[in-house]
Amino acid sequence: MSLDTVRLSQPAKDRLVRLKRTTGITQWNVLCRWALVLSLKDPSTPLVKDIVTDSNVEMTWKTFAGQYRDIYLALLKQRCVADGEDLTEENVARTLTVHLHRGIGYLGGHKELTTLEGLVGSVAAV
Repeated sequence: MSLDTVRLSQPAKDRLVRLKRTTGITQWNVLCRWALVLSLKDPSTPLVKDIVTDSNVEMTWKTFAGQYRDIYLALLKQRCVADGEDLTEENVARTLTVHLHRGIGYLGGHKELTTLEGLVGSVAAV
């Protein structure tokens, strides 16, 4: 497992397809960034640890994180430390995968987050 390539499971892809339609956000990486941050904001540990990344959606870390890749990497490392995990590349990559998928679940599971207005409103309270 590595941060070089970000891959999604088929259920996550299916949720993102619906979210792309309802929010009007057409880029996978933009929705995935929202999902990651929403999950990292939740202090609880994600329940699912093993995720099968079996869809045809994948992107490079550079595409996923864009110009803020250092910030996203720092957030992932901070979360590993907060969760008591060693700062290995594998642990950071696993943290990305589980939080990304939990965040996609949040986006698809809360009606208020399925619109652009809802997404923006979700961070207004932060």
